[in-house]
Amino acid sequence: MEIAVLIPCYNEEITIGKVVEDFKRELPQAKIYVYDNNSKDRTSEIAAAKGAIVVKETRQGKGNVVRSMFRDIEADVYIMVDGDDTYPAEFVHKLIKPVMDDEADMVIGDRLSNGTYKSENKRPFHNFGNKLVKSLIGWTFKNEINDIMTGYRAFNRFFVKTMPVLSSGFEIETEMSIHSLDKRFRLTEIPIDYRDRPEGSDSKLNTYRDGYRVIKVIFSLFKDYKPLAFFSILSILFLLLGIIIGTPVIVEFIESSYITKLPSAVLAVGLVIIAILSMACGLILDTISKNSKKQYELQLNDYKKEGIQL
Repeated sequence: MEIAVLIPCYNEEITIGKVVEDFKRELPQAKIYVYDNNSKDRTSEIAAAKGAIVVKETRQGKGNVVRSMFRDIEADVYIMVDGDDTYPAEFVHKLIKPVMDDEADMVIGDRLSNGTYKSENKRPFHNFGNKLVKSLIGWTFKNEINDIMTGYRAFNRFFVKTMPVLSSGFEIETEMSIHSLDKRFRLTEIPIDYRDRPEGSDSKLNTYRDGYRVIKVIFSLFKDYKPLAFFSILSILFLLLGIIIGTPVIVEFIESSYITKLPSAVLAVGLVIIAILSMACGLILDTISKNSKKQYELQLNDYKKEGIQL
């Protein structure tokens, strides 16, 4: 099997050399690709000197890098890992084994189960963000994945070549997790150790900005993948507001046969109409979503049978 190690990078001159060396030691038969995302330091130079295949990606953002990697690189087994030396290369054998044994389409390197992420990561909001994302996706998509946002994963060719990458930034991991859950790909989680960045190496993840983008992606994908549930919730909220605002109006009309609270009556009727329209939108989009899933399944069948690049 041809194995490819995919390393998206932006200003990682301090760590990229060690990451490439570690994976060359663990997987000497693998091709190691470093995609340089407009680095302003010596990332590309160091990676090339260590024997990696260096590719420039000018569109800024990790999602854009992953999109190019998935399109360009041909292999049987893919490993994606960050270039910051936070994921030990020694665990790569455990990650690729389910893929090579055809037991999983995507293997997730779980940093959270053994507590190393909590002990090593010194940014408390990152721990809170991981728990929040895990809870939201667990409730929305009914799953028990521990580490939704890990950057250490293994894939087979089937997953890589049929994954429509829509995200542009750090929300790409969340998108891959939700896509695999919705499309019923075979998932496996492998506990791994995590270590904090070495001194002098700075995280490119902005806690608040990228956290907001991840939450936004979750709600957007919830709307796209489960439109009936999404618009049903909106419909119930608008209906409840309409009932709350309209109840005094109805009581007044029953008692006096008159309506003096005209603005409240108009608002209540408007909210109920919006509730009805929201439910109608959910029903229509749910039908469209199911047809889209059917079409996607047929495309997967074509890929399996004929090797069509989707």
